[in-house]
Amino acid sequence: MNTRVLTSEITLPTAPTDTVLACARFVFFLLFTVFIVLFISLLRVLFIGTAPVRRVYYRIMARVLGFELKVKGRQVKDRPMLIVCNHISYLDIVIVGAVVKGAFVARGDMADWPFFGLMAKAGRTVFIDRKRSSTNVARDAIQNRLDEGSCLIMFPESTSGDGNHMLPFKSALFTVAEKTVKGKPITVQPMSIAYTRLNGLPIGVGWRAFFAWYGDMTLGPHLWQALKMGRTTVEIEFHDPVTAADMGGRKALAAHCHKVTSESFSRLLSGRSKALTPISAP
Repeated sequence: MNTRVLTSEITLPTAPTDTVLACARFVFFLLFTVFIVLFISLLRVLFIGTAPVRRVYYRIMARVLGFELKVKGRQVKDRPMLIVCNHISYLDIVIVGAVVKGAFVARGDMADWPFFGLMAKAGRTVFIDRKRSSTNVARDAIQNRLDEGSCLIMFPESTSGDGNHMLPFKSALFTVAEKTVKGKPITVQPMSIAYTRLNGLPIGVGWRAFFAWYGDMTLGPHLWQALKMGRTTVEIEFHDPVTAADMGGRKALAAHCHKVTSESFSRLLSGRSKALTPISAP
């Protein structure tokens, strides 16, 4: 599907009630995000942890946006680690944030996004410039957070795809996985995400661009279409954790993570993945 579908006169057919729904969701998103950002800022001033508040925020927003989240497997916890996931849209932030206990690694320009940037800053997102010349700076920023014992969520494709295919993983972003924290190797856990059903019906190839954000799409028109959507099923699968030492280095680690993630992504899109469990309410 041409990316113009979300930036020109070609849009999804919608009813007046869909516009009302989109307006209600948008107003709630703005007001709730401002409240949460202020609340999290206060907690940080008082040196109180904000992770539980952020997770509740993402879960509530997922429900408001009409996402039904189904999960297979579980996150490995209680250790510094990297969660690596395929990337389809900025909507992934809400979905992954609802099921993963951790902070995001995001490209630097996201810090300037309206509202999304505010929430990212409040959520202790690690902003990095993904140019090759900035790889060492990005690695050090991630390493410092891992040294604190954090879990970080990374999208190693470096950009979002079209919702039908995954892009290659940038092995340079796995350099930090070759380091250690307190003498122990950093755990890396692959994770897959796919938008699979809309109002109970399978989302086909031609409809996935309305959830994916890529190419020359602009944020405003795409978000407005997303807010008009009905009930969307999103399927998430956690995979077995590994280390760079297990794989024999960062390039092999990146290749392994891409393989298991892409194979799962294909299964999720085709409806061949079973034993997915709806996520509990916040």
